[in-house]
Amino acid sequence: MTSSFDALGVPARLVEILAAQDISTPTPIQAATLPDSLAGRDVLGRGRTGSGKTYAFALPLVARLQQSNAKRIPGRPRALILAPTRELVAQIQEAIKPLADAAQLNTLTVIGGVGQNPQVRGLRSGVDILIACPGRLEDLISQGHCSLAAVEITVLDEADHMADLGFLPGVRRLLKQTPTSGQRLLFSATLDKAIDVLVREFLRKPVTHEADSAQSPVSQMSHHVLHISDRELRVPVLADLASAPGRTVVFTRTKYGAKALARQLNKRGVPAVDLHGNLGQNARTRNLAAFHSGAANTLVATDVAARGIHVDDVALVVHADPPAEHKAYLHRSGRTARAGAEGTVITLMTDDQRNDVRSLTKAAGIKPTTTRVAGIDNPVLRELAPGERVLVDGGYLAAPAPAQQQGKPGSSSRNGQRGGQQGGRNRGARNGNGGGSANGRRQGGGGGSANGKANGGGNGGSSRRRGPSGGGSGRPSNGGGHSAASFSTGRR
Repeated sequence: MTSSFDALGVPARLVEILAAQDISTPTPIQAATLPDSLAGRDVLGRGRTGSGKTYAFALPLVARLQQSNAKRIPGRPRALILAPTRELVAQIQEAIKPLADAAQLNTLTVIGGVGQNPQVRGLRSGVDILIACPGRLEDLISQGHCSLAAVEITVLDEADHMADLGFLPGVRRLLKQTPTSGQRLLFSATLDKAIDVLVREFLRKPVTHEADSAQSPVSQMSHHVLHISDRELRVPVLADLASAPGRTVVFTRTKYGAKALARQLNKRGVPAVDLHGNLGQNARTRNLAAFHSGAANTLVATDVAARGIHVDDVALVVHADPPAEHKAYLHRSGRTARAGAEGTVITLMTDDQRNDVRSLTKAAGIKPTTTRVAGIDNPVLRELAPGERVLVDGGYLAAPAPAQQQGKPGSSSRNGQRGGQQGGRNRGARNGNGGGSANGRRQGGGGGSANGKANGGGNGGSSRRRGPSGGGSGRPSNGGGHSAASFSTGRR
């Protein structure tokens, strides 16, 4: 195996960017694919989650775009990376941006769940590297905001997961819009019949490389099945495991199950956040940030939501609900033992799940150690998740959004953008508790602040129309009450 990126042909400036991130040795999938992808050949690469596939396609993509030096055209990206989930798009963007910046290339992400206007503006400005989920990209193309006619390089990441989610029809429609002369790189943890269809239709004489595939054994990963005698033990056992030092990812089959389990763990003092399809993008981003930062040491997720998420130092993966099929088991388990680190994978199994779990692990090529557990005093729990158990009263408490925070006495009104609940409307906006609204059209009960200069909700106000108990001359005043800018009860 080649021991350096220089020897593989990666440009020196990109090697420097990697070195600044303490990345100096190529992973097997990178060493296998980079010579061909840098040479412009179509590549089909199989590597398990965490094997380094992102840099395997990011490095040749940036290098070849810089080499071609084509002009940036509004609405016509030069390279396209398709990924199945919003979180994976964000992680690809995070990895590729330093490389793109070094090559004076720009990037843009296109995902659903957020407003499209910033994405439309970005496309109009011209994009070198577009990283997108298929659904939103098709929407923007149908609206005339984007064309794929100038794409030089197309990358499909997590292609097997796109197939699992039913995205392949959309992916095929998008690929048909890219030039047939362009380079195409397809990366996947598994290569099945659905992927073969894409390969035959869109890749030209592809070079196939397999390294660290999903079926490859991971020596640093140990697999265990805990046979719980009573389903009521499920949450206590999970709480005990998750309260040990280190990050834990717990998987459930359903969105409701993830939400309910996170709530139960928090009640038991385990700081936990959930991740599933019912969460809005802001909540997903906030919960992932809490898990990354360590504010919450446990992430409870569904298969779809957690696919492709990379978080370093996950010590433990727990299948609270055994997955439906072996590919999901392998992808779930790939959240730990990444980049050479050690990790433990535990599956909770009840009596009625024995046959399913046995078939599942056999199909996955796993021979787990099975232990019957009748209570949380079983020593195997300490063996699998060693260390002192730490519980936090109330678990994880998310910081309230700015519009929902209760203001402090004496805080500013911010030019009357939100006035008191009794203070009427401030230019048509609904107001929160506390002081009145400065610069507002109406002043109601509760003190107002003059032009946002007052501290808190004392007397006075400068509105054009006073309510029953407004008052004063509009002079700044100090006093108690809640900040006019800090609490809102209406929709925005």
